[in-house]
Amino acid sequence: MDNEVYSFALKTTLNEMQSICPEIKNAFIFKEDGEIVATDPQTPENTAVRTINAFDGIFEKADSLGDVEAIILEGSEGRINVSCINDLYFATVVSQKADPKYVNTVTHVLVPTVLRVLEKITPPQTENAVRQLDEPEEHHQHQAFSKDEKLAQDSSEEDETQDLAKPGFEPEVNSTMPEPSASQFIVENIGGLLVPSDTVRVDNDLISNWTETYNNRIETVEIETFGGKSVQCKVKPIKDSKYEGKGIVQIPEKIQLMLEAKKGELVKVKPVIQ
Repeated sequence: MDNEVYSFALKTTLNEMQSICPEIKNAFIFKEDGEIVATDPQTPENTAVRTINAFDGIFEKADSLGDVEAIILEGSEGRINVSCINDLYFATVVSQKADPKYVNTVTHVLVPTVLRVLEKITPPQTENAVRQLDEPEEHHQHQAFSKDEKLAQDSSEEDETQDLAKPGFEPEVNSTMPEPSASQFIVENIGGLLVPSDTVRVDNDLISNWTETYNNRIETVEIETFGGKSVQCKVKPIKDSKYEGKGIVQIPEKIQLMLEAKKGELVKVKPVIQ
């Protein structure tokens, strides 16, 4: 499913939500970096952008506090709600006379349900799938070689074989990176308004050591349980000082479900070298 279809499905959902609950005056969905994913028909995109920019300071404080599930701003004419759904953020502007329970029922059921459906019908493109898509083109390129090119290639390979047989020949030794090793960590829960569901957190010192060891910026890790289940996900440093140096990996609920792991269990974590 392409981005246009995905966005259209969400826009339609927001429109239907307002039909069910007219007290919701504006609604839009955006990403952590501020990118607008979908808005309702009554909300211009530039208005949504200005609203997100106005929230920057509040988001920074919420991120530093951690475990903030939602932000609600009360005004004389209504209120603004911002909540996290998977990797997206859902904002609504609701009139003052609206029934909070009814609004919460509509917003916390309809949009999350649609997102789950979209996620299920949008299978991730794996590395193997990408490789298989590329292979036919490479195959045709090899078949396009002319007979002269084939003879030249065979001659080159023969010359290389003769060079290998010469006395005193020493093959070139390629220097390789050390194989990433896994470390054991204790699973700890993590949640909050600005906590992406596809990102885990480990000690910043460990990420720095990985970067220095493999001479590569580490943005992805592989987590494996002792039961054999594994998953690759993004990684960021732990922000809560009470977990630093404790051998903790903070894992969102979504990834815990994929691993069939829970708080207090041991898992193995190693960097993924791009």
